[in-house]
Amino acid sequence: MSNESPYRDDSGKRPSAHPPHVLRAEPGVSRPSFDDIFGLLSERRRRYAIHYLSRTPDGAATLSDLVEQVVAWETETSPNDVPDDYRRRIEASLHHTHLPKLADANIIDYDARSESIRYWGQPVLEEYAEHVAAMELPE
Repeated sequence: MSNESPYRDDSGKRPSAHPPHVLRAEPGVSRPSFDDIFGLLSERRRRYAIHYLSRTPDGAATLSDLVEQVVAWETETSPNDVPDDYRRRIEASLHHTHLPKLADANIIDYDARSESIRYWGQPVLEEYAEHVAAMELPE
C-alpha cells in the first residue's frame, strides 16, 4: 500500500504523502507502520518517554526532566529517594537506546549534545500508548 495521496492539487500533481514541517526538511508527522508502532511501544521506558513528551505543552523537554519522571514512575516514589546509580542507568538507557530509537523513527528530535528533546506528535502512537497508560502509570 502506497503512502502517496490519490488526490491531486490544482496543478494536477499529487501532493507529497508527508508535508514538510516548517522547522525542518523532514515530514512534520511521520506515519510509522503498525510493526514500527508496536516495536516502539514494546519497551516500557520508550512508552514512558512518549507518555511524558506527549503531555508537555510544546513537546520540548530535557533529558534530565525526562529522567526524573521516568525514575518517579518506575519506582513509584520520590526521585530524591532513588540511588544515583539507578538514576544514571535510566539516563544511560534513555540517552543511548530509547531516545535514538524514537529519533530514528521520526517521532522525536533528540540532540544528544544539548540533551534536548522535541516531540512532534504522532496521533496513532499516542492512541495505542494511552491504552497502556491507564494500566501502567501510577496515579
